[in-house]
Amino acid sequence: MEDDLISKKQLLDLTGISYGQLYRWKRKQLIPEEWFIRKSTFTGQETFFPKEMILSRIHNIVNMKDGLSLDEMADKLSDKASFEKVSVTAKEIIERNIVSTTTLKKFGESLGDESKYTFEGLVHLFAVDRLLSAGEMSMEEAELLFRTLEEKVSRLESGSWELFFVRKMGISSFILAQAPAELWFDEGVRLVSKMAYADLIEQLKGKLAYKLVE
Repeated sequence: MEDDLISKKQLLDLTGISYGQLYRWKRKQLIPEEWFIRKSTFTGQETFFPKEMILSRIHNIVNMKDGLSLDEMADKLSDKASFEKVSVTAKEIIERNIVSTTTLKKFGESLGDESKYTFEGLVHLFAVDRLLSAGEMSMEEAELLFRTLEEKVSRLESGSWELFFVRKMGISSFILAQAPAELWFDEGVRLVSKMAYADLIEQLKGKLAYKLVE
């Protein structure tokens, strides 16, 4: 089974939501139709979802549903432009636990604006912070990753990318590719981590949803 997918049964068990809630949210377009992926298994046809995105989206829905109607939430969660206009202060980033203090102090100042951070800038900080917090890379590797994102992402035409973090014989590399990307490595390469822009922005939406509700 692909690691980046989660079955419907696993999703319901993990999140505690009901079958009815899941499909009601689908009808209200809170969960995109294309996220429901039908695949053949040894027990027949089953429904799967992109794991990171569906877990983040359900987390966002649960956190926002007390302040907004389902229709209002659907409008806000699907409106990428609204999130792209959001900017936050360094104080908010720390108070809301969007990015760790270590990551913000190390890489935040290079964004140029001392008081406000844009959504795109936050995506880069968030990506670095995820791998650092997981203990998957050193600070030296984090510096390389941050430079890669800052210098290369704008060259991708669609703005949607995937990042592959690999090591071979102790040497690290980051591969940035247009999404969806499928890469094959020789047997000496170990894939340490893979991140997708779509997953990162879905997780950031949850952390920044308060900006659209207030």
